[in-house]
Amino acid sequence: MSTPDETIPALPTAIQEFVDATNAGDTERFVGVFTEDANLDDWGRKFHGHDGIRSWNDTDNIGKQSRFDVVGVVDGEEPQTYVVTLAVRGNGYNGTGPMIFTLRDDLIADVKITDTTT
Repeated sequence: MSTPDETIPALPTAIQEFVDATNAGDTERFVGVFTEDANLDDWGRKFHGHDGIRSWNDTDNIGKQSRFDVVGVVDGEEPQTYVVTLAVRGNGYNGTGPMIFTLRDDLIADVKITDTTT
């Protein structure tokens, strides 16, 4: 993993934990950063709640030995929303793109993975 870039703002704790748990391959830690009713939209494939998040994680994230490097982070258009650009590598998707995170009560309530922020 690359050395943190001091020009990238600090991530909110839940998003940093999303990255760190993925990089550590720790599924329980990963699922634990989401609210019970969280939603994840991966290019139109939708997952809901801890069971859905765990399913996506098994097929598309830790289950594919994904690793994340944070490239950038900016505030989203709504409160508690962040657009985080991640470089992803592993045995699944490899490339760089944005993930839009919405937080609630210091946990991740919503993640949208797409090629744009709209």
